[in-house]
Amino acid sequence: MNCPQPCQERCRRRVLTLFPIRNETYVPVLPPESRFPCAAVATRSGNCLVSDDLQSELAVVRQQIDSVDRQLLELLNQRARHAQQVGEIKARHGEAGFIYRPEREAQVLQRIQESNPGPLSNESVTWFFREVMSACLSLEQPLGIAFLGPLGTFSESAATKHFGHAARLMPQISIDDVFREVEACHADYAVVPIENSTEGAIGRTLDLLLTTPLRICGEVVLRIHQHLLSNESSLRSIAKVFSHAQSLAQCHEWLNRSLPLAQRIPVGSNAQAAQLAAAEAGAAAIAGQAAAERYHLPELASNIEDEPNNTTRFVVLGRHDAGPSGRDKTSLIMSAHNQTGALSQLLAPFSDAGVSMTRLESRPARHTLWEYVFFVDLDGHRDDAPVRGALAELGRRAPYLKLLGSYPVAAY
Repeated sequence: MNCPQPCQERCRRRVLTLFPIRNETYVPVLPPESRFPCAAVATRSGNCLVSDDLQSELAVVRQQIDSVDRQLLELLNQRARHAQQVGEIKARHGEAGFIYRPEREAQVLQRIQESNPGPLSNESVTWFFREVMSACLSLEQPLGIAFLGPLGTFSESAATKHFGHAARLMPQISIDDVFREVEACHADYAVVPIENSTEGAIGRTLDLLLTTPLRICGEVVLRIHQHLLSNESSLRSIAKVFSHAQSLAQCHEWLNRSLPLAQRIPVGSNAQAAQLAAAEAGAAAIAGQAAAERYHLPELASNIEDEPNNTTRFVVLGRHDAGPSGRDKTSLIMSAHNQTGALSQLLAPFSDAGVSMTRLESRPARHTLWEYVFFVDLDGHRDDAPVRGALAELGRRAPYLKLLGSYPVAAY
C-alpha cells in the first residue's frame, strides 16, 4: 500500500525530524512496504493515521515532559549536594562511619507514601526514592552488603530492594559466611532470610542470631515468584529439576502435576540451580526472575509456586542500633523455666503494657537437651515507653533474654 504523494512528503519530513544525528541527518533503512511510516498504519481508504494535529499536540506535551525532566535533574543533583553536606557534618562530629540511618530512610519513605497524590503507585515512588537515596549514599561511600549468593538469588533481590542498586553487593556461599563478613567488618550490613510464609522459619538464621553480636536494624519483605527455567522448549524434555530445597517444597504440588517423573535435585541456591540447568541438556531450574536474567534462561513456566501469596521476610543486620522511626518492630530471644505456666508468665508483661506480639517461634536451645528458646517480635521500638516497661519486667522474669534490635517496619 502506497501513500499519496503529499503524505509521502510529510512522512519523509517526520522521519528526518525523529532520527537526527549531530552534524548530519540519518534516514533509517525501512522495508519497501514501510519506506514511509504511514504506509504501515494507513487505513483502508489510504489516509495516513499520523496527522499533523496529532504531532502538534504530542510535541506540546513532550516539551512539557522535557522541561520537567530538566527540573528533576537539577533537583536530584541539589539533593545529592545536600546529602554530601550531611556527610561533612557527621565527619566534623566524629560520626563519619554512620552514613546509613535506617530510621531516617524509613521516615522519608513513610512521608513520601503519605503525601503521594498519584497517579504513580506508592510502590513505584518508594522504589524510585530508595534508588535516589542509594545513589546519594554512594557519593560518600558505597555500602558493602553481604548476602547468600551467588548472584541471582532472592537474597540479592532483597538486598537490592532495601539498599538500592548503588550498593556494593558481596555474595557469600553460606548464611554463616554472611554473618562473619559483617562481624569482621568486611561488609557494612548483611541481608539474611528469617522466615517464609509457607515454609516457616529459616533455622540457620535463628541459630546464628543466638550468638552473634550483630543487631537487627531493618527488614525486607519480598514476594517470591518461582519460575521453571530451561533451555528446553517443552516440559516433556525435562528429566531433572535443580533448585534450593525450600523452593522445591514451595512448588511441590506443581511438580507432582506437571513433572511427576523428573528427578528433583536440591542444591545450595536457586542461582546455582540456574547455572547447572543452563549447562545441561534436559535440565531445568526453579528460580526467580533475577536468576533468569543473569543466566539467560528462558521461562518455561511462570509463577509455579503452590501458594500465590508466597512471601519471604529478610532481616538487615549491622553493628549498630536503629533509632525510632514511628513505625517499628522489636525482636528478642528469651528462655523460660521448665515449669507449668512459665511461658504465659513471660508473655504477661506484653499484654499488661498493651504491646502487641506479632511472632512467637520456639527453637531448641542447642546447649541443653530438650530445652527451648523463643524468638519474639513485638510492635514498637524498645525506646517507646510501653515496650521499655514490658522489656524491663521481662528481664526480671526470664532466665535468658537477648534483645536482637528495634528497627523500622518494611516500607513496601
